[in-house]
Order: sequence, then C-alpha cells, then structure tokens
Amino acid sequence: MFQKITIVSTFLALSLAHPNADTNATPKENEVIVTTPLGQIQGSIIQSRLGKQIYAFRGIRYAKAPTNDLRFQPPVPVEKYKGVYNATEDAPMCPQPTTSPTSEDCLFLNVYSTKLPQDSEKNVKRPVIVHIHAGGFYAGGSPSYLGGPQYYMDQDIVLVTFNYRLGALGFLATGEKDAPGNNGFKDQVEVLKWVKQNIEAFGGDPNSVTIQGYSAGAISVVLHMISPLSVGLFHKAAAMSCSPTAQWAIGHDRLDLAKKQAKILNCPDDTSANIVKCLKTKTAKELGDSLSQFAEFGVEPVLLWTPVIEKDFGQPRFLTGHPITLIQNGEFQKVPFITGITTDEFAYKAFAIVNNETLLNPLNEKWEEIAPIIFLYERTGDHSKTVSKALKKFYFEDKPVDKSLLSNLGQLFADSTVGFGVHRAVKLISEKNNASTYYYKFSFQGRYSHFYAPDSNGTKPYGVVHHDDLIYLFYISKLFPYFKDNTMKEVEMVNKLTILYANFAKYGNPIPTPNDRLDNVKWEPYNVKTQKYLDIGNKLTMQEKLYEKRYAEWEKLYPLEKYAQIK
Repeated sequence: MFQKITIVSTFLALSLAHPNADTNATPKENEVIVTTPLGQIQGSIIQSRLGKQIYAFRGIRYAKAPTNDLRFQPPVPVEKYKGVYNATEDAPMCPQPTTSPTSEDCLFLNVYSTKLPQDSEKNVKRPVIVHIHAGGFYAGGSPSYLGGPQYYMDQDIVLVTFNYRLGALGFLATGEKDAPGNNGFKDQVEVLKWVKQNIEAFGGDPNSVTIQGYSAGAISVVLHMISPLSVGLFHKAAAMSCSPTAQWAIGHDRLDLAKKQAKILNCPDDTSANIVKCLKTKTAKELGDSLSQFAEFGVEPVLLWTPVIEKDFGQPRFLTGHPITLIQNGEFQKVPFITGITTDEFAYKAFAIVNNETLLNPLNEKWEEIAPIIFLYERTGDHSKTVSKALKKFYFEDKPVDKSLLSNLGQLFADSTVGFGVHRAVKLISEKNNASTYYYKFSFQGRYSHFYAPDSNGTKPYGVVHHDDLIYLFYISKLFPYFKDNTMKEVEMVNKLTILYANFAKYGNPIPTPNDRLDNVKWEPYNVKTQKYLDIGNKLTMQEKLYEKRYAEWEKLYPLEKYAQIK
C-alpha cells in the first residue's frame, strides 16, 4: 500500500520541463510526491478558485506508448515507473489538427486532489470523478488549459482527466482481425483500471468512482455502462450532451472511413491488411491532420468515427451488441445515472448554412442527399427518403430553408446530433435501472459561450449551446476568463454545478437534501410517466416533458422495434 507523501513547500515558482517518459525527479519548491503501487509520482501545488491547495499530478503515463508495433493495437498497461515520475506539466494531446502540442505517445492522465493520505490521516477516501473529454472522437484532450480543476476542486472530490486515442489511431475499424475497432474506448478502460489500482494514493476511493463524459465522452459513458470490459470499474455515471442511443447506425465496422483514410494518405484500400499495413507507415501528424478531408458538406458531418459492435476474433471485445438492444434487455450496469442537454446544443450550426448560399442552395436542391449527411442518419434506401421527407415537413412545413427558418434549422441540428439520443437514453435506462436516473436541461446563459451571435462582434451568446455548461465545471483558460470575483453572475452557476456533480459523486443523488444554495428544489428522478427534468437556469426548477413534440417525431421515425433483433 501507499504510505508516504512528501510535501516539499507551497506557493513558490515552479519551473520544470515536462517529461513524456519516466525520470528521476528531484523534489523542488511547490511540489509533492506520492507513492503508488506503480512507484513514486511527483506533482505540483496550485490553488482552487476559493484558495484551496490542489495537489496536481499532470501527465501520468497510464499505458505504453501506442507507437510502432502498438499502433492500431489495444492499449498495453504501463510498467512500474522508474525513479520518481515527474508529473508536473501537461502532456501532449493525441494527434489532431491543432496548434497545441500533440504526440502519438499521448496516453497520459491527470489527477487532482485537495487531501492526500498523510501519516496523520491515512484513511482519506474521497469520491472520484473521471471525466471523459469531448471532441467527436477526433479532437480534444486533457491539458489543464482546456480542463482546469480550479472550480471543481472546491468540492471534496478527486478529479481525473485524460487523453485517449482519436481518429483513425483510436477508432480504425475494418471489421477484420487486424483492426476490429474501439481502441480509443479500450484506452478509457485502461484509465479506469489504473484508477482502481492507484487512486487511493491520491486520497480517492476506488469503490466510489463516477464516470462523467461530455459529447463524445457522454457516448463513451453510456457504452461503459454496457461494456463487459468496464464491469466493476465505476459506480455512478453522468452522460452530458450525447448518447449512442441516437438514430445513427452502429454496425460491425467503419470500413467506409478506413478506406477513405487510406485514399487520403495515398494508401491502397482493397483489403483490411493492406489498409492497416500502409497506414502504419504514415506519420501520426499525417493521420491527425487529415481530418478536414473527411468533410462532405461544409464541415459536416460532425460525427465520423463511431463505436462498432466488435466481431469475435478472440480479443477482449468492448462492445458486443447494439446499445439500444442491450439496454432494452437490461444488459447494463445498474448505477445512478445523470444525463441531459443544453437548451440549444448544435443549433448554432444553422448560421453557417443560412448565411452561405453555396451551402444553402445545395441543401434545398438536394435535400434527400445532403440531410442524411448533416443530420446523421442512413444515407440510402427507402427509409432514408422517408426520414428526409418527414423532417422537411415537421421542421420546415415543406418550405425551402432560408434565413427566416434559422431557428427551425437550429432545432433540427440540436435534435439530430444530441437531443433525440439523450431523450431515448433517459427513457430506456430509467425503465430498466434499479438505481435513480436524473434528467436535466442546462439553460443558464451567462456572458460567455462557445458561440456568439455573428452580428454581435463576439459579445452576445447565441443561446446556450453545446459545451456551454462545461464553462462552469472547468476553468477553460484558453477560451474564458477566470470566474474569481464573487460579484460575477457566473460564479453562482460555478457553485451550483460543481455542487450538483460532487453530490452525485458522493451520494448518487445530486440534491440529497434541498437547500438554499440549490434553490430549495428537490431533483426528482426521471420516469416515463412523469418525464420530469431539472431546468438548470438562473434558478433550478423542476419541469416535465422536455421538447415532447419534437422527440415524438423522431420516435415515430425510429421505433424501438427496429432494434429488437440487431446482433
């Protein structure tokens, strides 16, 4: 067991180069060392928003570098660290189009804690939140400038953030033995195993782990609930703004994307073996930077690499059946579950179309061809045409899309990319879950957003869009100011949202006792009869039947019976 914690000093300047490998680090000012089953790890000390001391361990390797012979392979567990492992700076993100540092050697995690098990108090065990980042499975990561812990760590939790492989490097799936798929999800499983084995050294409770994910991370959370590889590795789940229970197809491969990736990089695309062999010769940068060449209409589709139902080649399979089928059959981990959406989600994407005739005209002229690409449903066959016609009638009354229908187009983007899938998840899981299921809509509009009205010169948020709730859980220093001043209206939401999720991690209930700080509301669990959800706005209020008519249209187009026999 871990025993030793060495705190060197606090609040002095730190200057260390981040190693991507194990090093013999000498403790310096403002640093801390913990002893884990894998060896000693050196971190740094930073401050929370309210002045708490945060022990920050950034860039901890959790798996071997997925390079050379390990490219396109499942993650290999890390070996014991040599000497004192230096975890004092952000690790590079996994390859993707960005000006930030990236590397194929990217399987690193971060641990943040405000209380370590010291000699005087060895039995510190706080609930753990493992956050799975957003980014469509082709972007994002866990550097502190995208997910700073300063807000969350004012609550008594241990926070873990991490990188997982993206794009073809993480999700190449030809349906053959050399690329069965889902390696990015298996990276996530490796993180959960690492947490189970090591988190006590950081004051965390391995028997109280909450997985929380946003967007692609939310898809991941629901998949962990049904994956045989994740059993016993977590105890509560929060899926924010997406779900794999949507209308987009989940099959046994993404051979179409594998072939496209091969063509983009001038590789043969005739067999799985040739695709994999050639892609192994390409640089990680070539693979990561090729994202834009997958676009088919503007920047769409927003979702490319998706989970696959793995064929059995004798490998540990992350996903063994269709998520909807498995959940309908009750084949998932029954744990307290939170899910929900923002008011507008991807509605902002409508601006790029209505303000650009080179996109707007083709959309109207070739609706049945283009709508499936951008609204993420099957592209061929009679049912595709049926869906296209029904959506045109329901959202636009069969009128051509133009600027006057901006809001309608926005609703269709919101429902197709996020809303319907989340709606279906909360219904299906609540029916079979013997633990509580909580549903929300995040409607609080602060002064900052991930999208501003185009005519406002970056001063007026357009609604409450995808990712906007993350502004109040994490200090995203690359994009937003630090909400330090208690007179800022955003501060109250930081307090509320971090308390809600910390309560959920501790108790499995985001509001175990109504109180003034949470507007004296009782968050009632969701069930299909009452369909209640918490509206997280300027005040917290219980509402019911979120976007009922809109989601009913999708239910009609994608009836559950369709999934009963999917294997």
